[in-house]
Amino acid sequence: MSNSADSPDRPARSRLRPVRLLTLVVFALAGLLFWLSFDTARGTNLRSDDSMLRLSDLIQERSHKNGSQDEVNATLRGEVDALAQRDNGNSKAEEAKLKALEKNAGTKPVKGQGVTVTLTDAPPNATAKIPGIPEPQPNDLVIHQQDLQAVVNALWQGGAKGIKVMDQRLISTSAVRCVGNTLILQGRVYSPPYKITAVGNREALINALTASPAIQNYLQYVNAYGLGWKVDQHEAVTLPGYSGTVDLHYAQPVKP
Repeated sequence: MSNSADSPDRPARSRLRPVRLLTLVVFALAGLLFWLSFDTARGTNLRSDDSMLRLSDLIQERSHKNGSQDEVNATLRGEVDALAQRDNGNSKAEEAKLKALEKNAGTKPVKGQGVTVTLTDAPPNATAKIPGIPEPQPNDLVIHQQDLQAVVNALWQGGAKGIKVMDQRLISTSAVRCVGNTLILQGRVYSPPYKITAVGNREALINALTASPAIQNYLQYVNAYGLGWKVDQHEAVTLPGYSGTVDLHYAQPVKP
């Protein structure tokens, strides 16, 4: 029986032992992963991002709150301006200079002829409208930050006396920013269609829109995939004064 150690069965079984051990380790790790997933989910659907939904609700709530505060600020500013007008003792020349500065700053309403540009997302199931071009990707069908900025910059270039995006007047510190397919402007959130209204010479404003290379590129997507583009002209339109805070906030170095 001493020759049984040299039996051909022994080497075969010794090779199987590491494989069996590895199999047990894999099953153990899989069980650990399943348990961790269950513990994290706590019985909820991992595919539904509830945290993002809560964040979206919070953003919408803050947006409405900011809008209400803007209205209160506008009322208070009007009362302060009325009191200052009554008691400042400035000369007529100084008053005229102050009004001109307020107008340039965008804190006072401005009225005149103008244009409104409307940008709209393409339908989510849009296909290529021109033979020979590739089918659209999701990013090809939505309005991007650079599209809005291109319109605003072109209108300023065309001599706009004032610009309103949605229901808010732009000033020198305004930033047109998009997150996903929503616009965040001065603490408030907007969804398309986006309306941009400018007061100024209509012919000059339209010529500036037509001459903008960035808008020419956007119009290619309008023709190819159905993004929305509309320009309306106004004989007379009034833009509201900016009603938000005019204080500048900036970073400061930490004192040791």
